Amino acid sequence: MTGDDDGLMHGAPPAPDRQVSLGNWRLPPFNRWAFSRVRELIPTAAIGAAGGAARACEGRDLSGLSIPHAEGDSIGFDAWMAETFTDGLAVIKDGKLLSEFYPGDLDAGRPHIVFSISKSITAIVAGILAGEGLLDPDGMVTDLIPEAAGSAYGDASIRQVLDMTVSVDFEEDYLDPHSVFARYREAMMWNLPAPGEAMKPGDLRGFLLSLKKGPRPHGEAFHYVSPNSDLLGWLLERASGRRYADLVGDLVWTPMGARHEACVTLDSLGGARAAGGICVSLTDLARVGELVLGHGKLDGRQVCPADWIKDLWTGGDRAAWLKGEMATMFPQGRYRSKWYWVGNDHESLAAIGIHGQWIWIDPETGVVIAKLSSQPLPADDRLDHLTIAGLDAIARAV
Repeated sequence: MTGDDDGLMHGAPPAPDRQVSLGNWRLPPFNRWAFSRVRELIPTAAIGAAGGAARACEGRDLSGLSIPHAEGDSIGFDAWMAETFTDGLAVIKDGKLLSEFYPGDLDAGRPHIVFSISKSITAIVAGILAGEGLLDPDGMVTDLIPEAAGSAYGDASIRQVLDMTVSVDFEEDYLDPHSVFARYREAMMWNLPAPGEAMKPGDLRGFLLSLKKGPRPHGEAFHYVSPNSDLLGWLLERASGRRYADLVGDLVWTPMGARHEACVTLDSLGGARAAGGICVSLTDLARVGELVLGHGKLDGRQVCPADWIKDLWTGGDRAAWLKGEMATMFPQGRYRSKWYWVGNDHESLAAIGIHGQWIWIDPETGVVIAKLSSQPLPADDRLDHLTIAGLDAIARAV
């Protein structure tokens, strides 16, 4: 089941069918090895941490948990972890680490890519800069990036970027090798060029400026577009005059007491992949959830303004959400500043990344769950709903 058991990257050199490369790193079975070794494949910048001792784990046994399964009767906890390709799972309640599982190849200190949870972390940085008066969420993108005039973002507000209501001619098509999304991944240094194309330096910012406006007005509908969040990272750099990795490290990772150094992938010009390139350890990912559960405060330190975090629960345009392409995941939900308000009776909040990365926050029970995974497909509705059922069941049971 683990990458090592599969013999991936063993040998000098590894056999061709066991070699993990830029051409296959997001495909099974190679992804299970690659998702926790991104720094060996793509350029990265370090995100500094506070360090310190590991938190004691109570070792709570969850094997007796029953999880509803849409395709039949309920399944057990271990079967749920296996079916959702879990690499790591941490459960925290009222500040105590109840359970910590590593059923695959991952270990406690190794950073695992969190994909679009990077967006949620980026938005926490945005809240901090807004609290310092350096970023105006109601301002225009061109106030900070005048080069964006003429692109999809030329008449968009920063709030619309935060809430994914920018009208942009771009589709999040993860699997089409000839789509604009494939060009986007080439720009971020995540993909090899298509067959017959020359290798060219990755330029994420240049790609963002090439995007054109879609047919709708900005603000009308939720439209999930990852480039919005890369643009947000660029906005944060312009607002602060600092590099993205330093912002995350100095404003979030170190103040919240993260134990392990994280990292973020870079393009050929040092542009950070704020939308999906952050790699973190499991328990540090859980600390992000604790920070949000504590309304921006953790271990007695106010890291992010409380009103910014409270707005994650109370803000967001429900009508825009219902017009978007993800309303079936959370029919009663909303989206605000890169976080999902689930819309259940516990007022749960979530951060989500492709291939099965999750932070689940249940304020009624005081539970935070972090899940790292290597699902074969980037988006899988069946596994998403099974994962949601499991996270909700854990939060209510412990």
